[in-house]
Amino acid sequence: MAEVGSNSLAEQLKSCIVWSWTYLWTLWFFLMLFLVYVLRVPLKINDNLSTVSMFLNTLTPKFYVALTGTSSLISGLILIFEWWYFRKYGTSFIEQVSVSHLRPLLGGVDNTAPSNSTSNNGDTDSNRQSVSECKVWRNPLNLFRGAEYNRYTWVTGREPLTYYDMNLSAQDHQTFFTCETDHLRPADASKKDCKIGNPDIFMQKAWRERNPQARISAAHEALELNECATAYILLAEEEATTIVEAERLFKQALKAGEVCYRRSQQLQHHGAQYEAQHRRDTNVLVYIKRRLAMCSRKLGRTREAVKMMRDLMKEFPLLSMFNIHENLLEALLELQAYADVQAVLAKYDDISLPKSATICYTAALLKARAVSDKFSPEAASRRGLSTAEMNAVEAIHRAVEFNPHVPKYLLEMKSLILPPEHILKRGDSEAIAYAFFHLQHWKRVEGALNLLHCTWEGTFRMIPYPLEKGHLFYPYPICTETADRELLPSFHEVSVYPKKELPFFILFTAGLCSFTAMLALLTHQFPELMGVFAKAFLSTLFAPLNFVMEKVESILPSSLWHQLTRI
Repeated sequence: MAEVGSNSLAEQLKSCIVWSWTYLWTLWFFLMLFLVYVLRVPLKINDNLSTVSMFLNTLTPKFYVALTGTSSLISGLILIFEWWYFRKYGTSFIEQVSVSHLRPLLGGVDNTAPSNSTSNNGDTDSNRQSVSECKVWRNPLNLFRGAEYNRYTWVTGREPLTYYDMNLSAQDHQTFFTCETDHLRPADASKKDCKIGNPDIFMQKAWRERNPQARISAAHEALELNECATAYILLAEEEATTIVEAERLFKQALKAGEVCYRRSQQLQHHGAQYEAQHRRDTNVLVYIKRRLAMCSRKLGRTREAVKMMRDLMKEFPLLSMFNIHENLLEALLELQAYADVQAVLAKYDDISLPKSATICYTAALLKARAVSDKFSPEAASRRGLSTAEMNAVEAIHRAVEFNPHVPKYLLEMKSLILPPEHILKRGDSEAIAYAFFHLQHWKRVEGALNLLHCTWEGTFRMIPYPLEKGHLFYPYPICTETADRELLPSFHEVSVYPKKELPFFILFTAGLCSFTAMLALLTHQFPELMGVFAKAFLSTLFAPLNFVMEKVESILPSSLWHQLTRI
């Protein structure tokens, strides 16, 4: 009880201090001025001021040149640092420090923190939506590391994947391809020791390795013990240098994966460990079949890829985590099977299902296809938009509201890079992943890009404050820029929405640097004239203060200090 009482007393004392700093600082300021005035005689303030003025009069113009030049240099260095910090992190360093450290000391309240339990409960839905929209998702169309990403590195010398992106992939692999009961799985019959003969032990080590060569070596060691589906997966993803070689390894993985899947399917109801192994074997089999379908798509066997994807979605309808329907949509667009694309959209473009750039922009492409070949902005401005054109424009506005970064890549206003292995929905990473595969489909539809060019910017008039309120979707999340900077390589300029204004302190330091540099130059070129100007400026600046001092001296008696000392 004593501790609680002391804590409450400390809180009350702190609140009183904060209140006093918030509301009484003006009174304290005038009180300090009054005390300085009263104590001017014993403190010899007038004598000190006269001494300072004599010292300043004896200074040469070179001193003022050095002073203004040093001020310009320091403010320039601050400007460079502020600009670098803003380009890297999207905020001002000085403002961030002020908000994080100085504002709580001065009694500021964090707007992001709920004031009471009622507001906290009321904001639960919006908070959940914000968290879900800022979640990083596996890119359903991710490329092969060995056959595509590494080839890009060999040619350009640049790393297309960030450490954060590859670390997320490692976590995905451990989640999908391993389980806690791997050491209990029966080993090869020729091995007496389970831990020696079980290749899953080596694969657990391989998925945790950061060095690619160490992962590949561990996969080869696992294959020396027994046929292992996950070992073939790793070699197909990272060691194969061509899609043909990757497909061959995935076919070997399919044979081994089907054996393990059938065995675990028979034993899945015998206990928790068998159920976990069956769930892992199911993930492995689905992953292999999906990657085989992607190999067929990349090698030009698109109809075969479509059939494999359809069969996979029928066989495992509940495994939506892989988003196989997005692979199917891209393959159907390549075949120009627009009726089939519409059928897939009718199933997955539902209000109860999560959206994606592929869903929204494919729906917009289908509606634009009906009118884009005859669309003319001049004719539309004269006669107005028809019903079909209005539907197409609304679909484009819906897609742009969901992800406003995509049109710049589709219209080739911004250069494309290889898509990352993970994307952030409504972010720049998702826009790159979509445009990388779907730009060709938009170009194939005559007039579709022209219609997009004429109408996409009109979306922003409907959502003037996208961070506060959306039109068809929730407000645009503020976390996309930070996550995209982690997912995308450093040589790519991240697209930011909404466009941020330059922070005040960058403008202030830029003005201060320019002003002090100009003063240094003028003082160096015209020392006498600048001296006269400085004296005139200071006399004008201190004229109101001198006037107030004279009025105070005329009102207050001259012996006030002596009367106060007697009291």
